[in-house]
Amino acid sequence: MDAMCVATIINRMLRALSFFVITSALLAACSPAFNWRETRIDGGLKALLPCKPDQGSRPMPLMGQDIEMQMVGCEAGGAMFAVAHVKLGDAGRMALAQATWQAAMLANMQAPPPQLESYNPKGAATEPKPVRLTARGRRADGSAVAAQAVWFSKGGNLYHAVIYADQVKPDMAEPFFSGFEFQ
Repeated sequence: MDAMCVATIINRMLRALSFFVITSALLAACSPAFNWRETRIDGGLKALLPCKPDQGSRPMPLMGQDIEMQMVGCEAGGAMFAVAHVKLGDAGRMALAQATWQAAMLANMQAPPPQLESYNPKGAATEPKPVRLTARGRRADGSAVAAQAVWFSKGGNLYHAVIYADQVKPDMAEPFFSGFEFQ
């Protein structure tokens, strides 16, 4: 085999390898950070989460007593997405429980009280008024964190959904918060 033939074979191999590397990089770049999927939560709530959620429960101190909190959540695109709810049963306690839960989240983040915005998930109760907030604070390790959160209720259940990230972007927040609907 002469040198010209060897050079041609090497050149073809390098082009094929380059094509493979570039194609692999492009396919990896096209992999979505968010794989939105529908999840059902107690009380008839349908939610969209960007990844396969883990589930759990734990007692949560709320209004002077421990109440069992059910949670689903996952991490995707550098953010933590979580939906939690508690069964209060008594509609008269919803407003106080919602305000207490908001204050606890902000205290845990060491965040100042933010402005509350109106929020309208499909089928939620109108009292207490569903709300949305955006806050900046600190994680337990002291690093900065941003959060967007909502609270709403239906039929004796109080719901809380939140995104924690370095920066909460619209492609995270819009599908997540617009995906809540009662069936």
